[in-house]
Amino acid sequence: MEFFKNIIKGLFIGAGAIAPGVSGGVLAVIMGVYEKMTTSLSNLFIDFKKSFLYLLPLGMGGVAGIFFFSNIMEYLFIHFNIEVRFGFIGLMIGTFPSLLRTANKKGFKKSYLFLFILTLGMTILFSVLEGRIAGGTGRGGDSFFHFLLYGAVVGLGSIVPGLSSSVMLIYLGAYEELLSAISTIDIKLLVPIGIGFVLSFLVIAKALSYLFEKAYGLVYYLILGFVVGSIIPIFPGFSFERPYLIGFLLMIIGIIGVVYLSEFEENK
Repeated sequence: MEFFKNIIKGLFIGAGAIAPGVSGGVLAVIMGVYEKMTTSLSNLFIDFKKSFLYLLPLGMGGVAGIFFFSNIMEYLFIHFNIEVRFGFIGLMIGTFPSLLRTANKKGFKKSYLFLFILTLGMTILFSVLEGRIAGGTGRGGDSFFHFLLYGAVVGLGSIVPGLSSSVMLIYLGAYEELLSAISTIDIKLLVPIGIGFVLSFLVIAKALSYLFEKAYGLVYYLILGFVVGSIIPIFPGFSFERPYLIGFLLMIIGIIGVVYLSEFEENK
C-alpha cells in the first residue's frame, strides 16, 4: 500500500517540477516525503537496498508525472489557470499545521523565526521578479550542454522548496522546447536532460541531508518560509466570476482534505 501511495506522491512531485510557477520541492514537503527523500538520496551508495526501495516508487511516479503531465499541466494552466492555482494553494495551506509540528519536533528556538522571515522575504522578492522573468525574450541553446543545463534546472526545481524550475527555464528561453522534447519523447534530447537532472538531484540532496542532520529545526524553518512564500506567486487574485468561485471552493476542499489526511496518518 505504501509503495503505491509513494508512486502517487511522485506523480505530483514530477508534475510540480514542470508546472508553471510551482515547485516540486514544495510539493515534496507537502506530501511529507521531503526529509526522507533527501536522506535516502544522500545514502544511496551507503545503504543502497533500503534507499533504493524507498526511492523507487517516488522515482517511478516522478518520471511518469513529468512525461504524463508535460501536456496536461500545460493545458490546465492555459484553460483552467485560476482553478488550478487555487487548488494548489489549498494543498499548501492544509499542510501548515503538520509542517509546524514536524519543524518543532526537535525543539524550537526564537532564532528560527528570523530564518523563516528571511526565506519568506526572498520568496516574495522572487515572485516580484517573476513577472519580469516570464516576460523575458531570451532564446535557449540546442547543444548537448544546454540540455544538460536544462535537466539540472528541473532537478533543482524538484528538490529545492520554493524554486520554480519553469520560471528559470522561461528566463533561459527553453521552457517550451523542454516540454516539446518530453512530450514527443525525443531521445537525443532526453539523454542530456536526464543526466543533468540526476546529477543536480543527487548533489543538492546530499547537501540538504547533511543540513537536516546538523541543524534540523533551522532547515525546516527555512523551508517553511519558502513554502508560505510560494503561495504569493501562485495566488491569482479574487473576483466573483465563476472560475474564481470554483477555484475558491477547490481551495477549501484541498485545505480540509489535507488537514484530515495529515491528522489521520499521524494518529495512525
